[in-house]
Amino acid sequence: MMVHEENGSAAAAWIARFPRPVPGADAGPLAGLRFAVKDNIDVAGVPTTAACPAFDRRPAEHSAVVRKLLDAGASLLGKTNLDQFACGLNGTRSPYGEVPNAFDARYVSGGSSSGSAYVVAAGEADFALGTDTAGSGRVPAGLNNIVGLKPSRGLLSAFGVVPAAQSADCVSIFARSVGLAVDVLLAAAGPDARDPYSRALALRSHPFPPAFRFGVPDTLSFFGDAAAEQAFRDAQLRLAELGGTAVEIPYAPLAEAAALLYESALVAERYAAVRGFFDARGSQVIEPVRGILESGRGYSAADVFEAQTRLRAIAQQVEPMWRGIDLLLVPTAPTHYTREQMRADPVVLNRNLGAYTNFVNLLDYAAISVPSALRADGLPFGITLIGPCGSDLALAELGQRYHHATGLPQGATGLPLPEPRPIPGLGASPVQAMPIAVVGAHLSGMPLNGQLTERGATLLRATTTSPHYRLHALPGTVPPKPGLQRSTAGGAAIALEVWSVPVAEIGSFLALIPPPLGLGSVELADGSWVHGFICEGHALAGAEDVSHHGGWRAYIASRAAASSQAIPT
Repeated sequence: MMVHEENGSAAAAWIARFPRPVPGADAGPLAGLRFAVKDNIDVAGVPTTAACPAFDRRPAEHSAVVRKLLDAGASLLGKTNLDQFACGLNGTRSPYGEVPNAFDARYVSGGSSSGSAYVVAAGEADFALGTDTAGSGRVPAGLNNIVGLKPSRGLLSAFGVVPAAQSADCVSIFARSVGLAVDVLLAAAGPDARDPYSRALALRSHPFPPAFRFGVPDTLSFFGDAAAEQAFRDAQLRLAELGGTAVEIPYAPLAEAAALLYESALVAERYAAVRGFFDARGSQVIEPVRGILESGRGYSAADVFEAQTRLRAIAQQVEPMWRGIDLLLVPTAPTHYTREQMRADPVVLNRNLGAYTNFVNLLDYAAISVPSALRADGLPFGITLIGPCGSDLALAELGQRYHHATGLPQGATGLPLPEPRPIPGLGASPVQAMPIAVVGAHLSGMPLNGQLTERGATLLRATTTSPHYRLHALPGTVPPKPGLQRSTAGGAAIALEVWSVPVAEIGSFLALIPPPLGLGSVELADGSWVHGFICEGHALAGAEDVSHHGGWRAYIASRAAASSQAIPT
């Protein structure tokens, strides 16, 4: 695949490309693979610059992740360029050069892990390590048609990594396929007492259910990019084809959390990460990175505690979101910018690229960015799947299915994707919930709907039965209830809702259902069958047939209208 070179150089992706790779072990799960690391990750005997030549520390030992990957058999090719001190999401903030997009060098690569993303997309390395505080392991993946796996915080040790904001940092993984990214994750994972934020995490061991719910922000901005907006609409349809149901979620609190990273006292952690160097040699730091770090000096300890408390309040506010969804879907980046545009407006446009990434680490979520489309202009579009801490493997399993459903090539190489394969550590999905069709008083907004919602049930979809049913108004029921019966002739399509009811709550829910109603099987409009409420035949004798209304809600509305007309004036 051709790369436009007139405005950028592919060589800028590397800060140090070794004459001979650092060899890995003779055998191991990654034997034969070649990788690169972002130059804020230590390699023994090689300068770590964090894209600031004056910083230049000389580590005596490998970082924890490099050591593990070498022990797993991979060989190390060199160190890659980045936005200086990992402050940026665009790949233009480095004295070592601007890293071009792998598809069109006029455009930004995304950052701060710009070089790592480029060398993977271009096929120069099999995989690469980046770091991710605000989206640096995802935005470059989305802009270059590769996979960016951002693990749960603390899953990979950050020992030997120059911190950006240490409490929110993650070592991240770039690869051209989800399967390889997971192999790297499992080879590198594990607690490490040398990293104060490392922790032992029990990962979710089963995939998302076949019928899953994905959250979509109620407000989305693509900053005028119609191609990206259409690509995200297409992504939602593809995820629905894989079994998902979209659920709108309020995005305002997530956006507020994202803003805290740079617009509150939390930015002081950026300054704290390199305080000794910055206080002594701050003039050696380029703009706008210098201004970001400098802004962290002005906050008091009380300001930091106040910002941390606000963040915890937001976390509490958004926690109920996960009761109604299995995962969250967002654009990895809402648009593309040229490098010229980024130089002209480096702060605002950089902020725009992080519109859907900044909150993730602050709220302790896992995420994976996967390719979604190549737009009509030839530029990539990626999506990010986000889940609670520890959902890394389940996200990867769904991400792999999604990625392969796109039919896209590997990065910018033009090569087809390898065959998908099982995600290690994941068993079969247990039956966690049962879909149940309701046609009457349990419908949304009807008197008994609370019996579903108080048990954690969630609405999967509104549809109709097949055209083979009759609906009757059962006399003497309080509140009024219908009886649904399959008809061999003269039936109708009856409006209903399908709710997902947690298996643990099925018993208590059914105990509330009085005879003559019971649980049976109902055929839906698409020909599928689900469990649903049906009525014993004897109870329908003398009951009014209300099928011509098309559903219980319409019938109740007609009664209310008739009653209001009967009131004398």
